[in-house]
Amino acid sequence: MLYAKCQMLSSLLPLSPDLQATVQQWREWLAQERRAAAHTVSAYETDLAGFFKFLSAYRGGSIKLAALADVSLTDFRAWLAHLAGEGAQASSRARALAGLRSFFRWLDRTGRLHNPAIDLLRAPKTPKRLPRPVSEAEALDLVAMAKDEPQEDWVGLRDQALFTLLYGAGLRISEALALRVRDFGKGRLVVTGKGSKQRSVPLLPIIEESVATYLKACPFSLSSQKQVFVGVRGEVLNAGVAQRALRRVRRDLGLPDSVTPHALRHSFATHLLASGADLRSLQELLGHSSLSTTQLYTKIESIQLAQTYRAAHPRAK
Repeated sequence: MLYAKCQMLSSLLPLSPDLQATVQQWREWLAQERRAAAHTVSAYETDLAGFFKFLSAYRGGSIKLAALADVSLTDFRAWLAHLAGEGAQASSRARALAGLRSFFRWLDRTGRLHNPAIDLLRAPKTPKRLPRPVSEAEALDLVAMAKDEPQEDWVGLRDQALFTLLYGAGLRISEALALRVRDFGKGRLVVTGKGSKQRSVPLLPIIEESVATYLKACPFSLSSQKQVFVGVRGEVLNAGVAQRALRRVRRDLGLPDSVTPHALRHSFATHLLASGADLRSLQELLGHSSLSTTQLYTKIESIQLAQTYRAAHPRAK
């Protein structure tokens, strides 16, 4: 599907044959060697096509591979300004630049061409959005009530096991739904995260018990190769179904819309940090490639501490 999309984009743009072939080779490198997620490859292709479209109109005529070496810093800045003029937010422009840098750096590493201007271009500043965790009491209430929502008991046990896993092990919803029965070992869980990177996560006894209870009640026979969480017809559970299940519980508890499956992962991290976990260990548990991503949770702790202080200290009132 992505190959067809790449071919379609190339055919619609004034690209020379050598550049079309090069874009396809870069796409294959992203998917096969870098093992980038499919949506990342697709987004990078779209952003690169947008750059080529702009460059063709900006400079005029067909774009050849060799001509990319002469794209100046002013040209790159004009492209970003064009995106801003079309209403693209800073985060969208930053992602587009990331895709373009990936392409130009790959061209450099593979000896196709060198353009130093791309590394002089500053990415648009994007505001850091702090994760919004739930409190410990709210997380426990969500887990406890999950089993009471669906009409079928086994579905309630499934939802409870899933939410227990998200909060108790800090998984992304996509990671949890991709788990197979074989990934569960004694006290450990093998998780495949972003970029197909695997990590080993310790399992609390309550998580193991919750998953075991669900599997025992599940009416479908699940071999070691099968996904753990399934829908009412035995198919792999869809993320939208899990999100709707959490919305129902959230509504009954009167919690805000920010309480999502991903908020349970944020809560896992925030509560561990509050209990004395170090950032490096937390980074490993969450599967973050960069420590700076994990450091966002220290800001949450500072904010919560300040709120507690203002609410409790007599001189703050």
